[in-house]
Amino acid sequence: MDFTSNKRPDDMVRITTPELADAFIEEAVAYTREQVGDGKVLLALSGGVDSSVVAALLIKAIGKQLVCVHVNHGLMRKGESEQVIEVFQNQMDANLIYVDATDRFLDLLAGQADPETKRHIIGEEFIKVFDEEAAKLDGIGFLGQGTIYPDILESEAGVKAHHNVGGLPEELNWELVEPVKLLFKDEVRVVGKQLGLPDGMVYRQPFPGPGLGVRCTGAITRDRLAALREADAIVREEIEAAGLDIWQYFAVVPDMRATGVRDGQRAYEWPCIIRCINTVDVMTAEVPELDWALLKKITDRILGEVPGICRVLYDLSPKPIGTVEFE
Repeated sequence: MDFTSNKRPDDMVRITTPELADAFIEEAVAYTREQVGDGKVLLALSGGVDSSVVAALLIKAIGKQLVCVHVNHGLMRKGESEQVIEVFQNQMDANLIYVDATDRFLDLLAGQADPETKRHIIGEEFIKVFDEEAAKLDGIGFLGQGTIYPDILESEAGVKAHHNVGGLPEELNWELVEPVKLLFKDEVRVVGKQLGLPDGMVYRQPFPGPGLGVRCTGAITRDRLAALREADAIVREEIEAAGLDIWQYFAVVPDMRATGVRDGQRAYEWPCIIRCINTVDVMTAEVPELDWALLKKITDRILGEVPGICRVLYDLSPKPIGTVEFE
């Protein structure tokens, strides 16, 4: 495999088995060691499958020469930052810097209702935090990225400009280390599984960069964000326990209230919307028909366990007209 190329050979064998994954890992480790030498690599570790697999691969290749930075912007799903710390710091002994920037992000987002404004605030502030942490380190000569082949294809075709392909400065002070850039997502998962990453990380659902910030619609408040995080965890837990093959599923708690009754008293609380979709290319999406007993179980748990929510709804909107995310 030519790790310097941005073009996948037509005859490249798809990585579909543990044996093929082992062969790829061996080749990627050898190339990375030759490329990096005794230098240091900095990697933004979000906890997503791509950056997690790159982190595991680089740990195997260069060990403590890798410095991972995980920024918790306060908009992660329940338990995600804890899982990153447990897997990479405690189990894999990675050189991990954890930055809890929750207050910093939520203070900037206070009162901001426009979704595009929220996205820009989150994206720009993340870069600032990452740059600040990078400036504290000496001897960093390489930047690790979880670039995969669809990122390159979509950016070149003008479908979507990925920040890790077209959004980097023209004069970058670091040399890029991108060991999985010629792989597709399903191949990355096979490699991650072979590297020993937990299933919860390898098969993690797609998650938007702004995180729960675009599922806590309108102006984000800390109490509504907390309710969303708990409701979302229940939705994911019950659908996973049911063993359903659904491409993506999550909860949304919008910036509105509805009247309910709790303990004989009027409750003016939030609704929770369950969103499930199946798709191949994300350009179109269909909504699966969930079993009524499962929907009722999820509803009962959310209403009984999550303070501040008095109604549960199921979104039946396909794409188009609806989009995957609410914002």
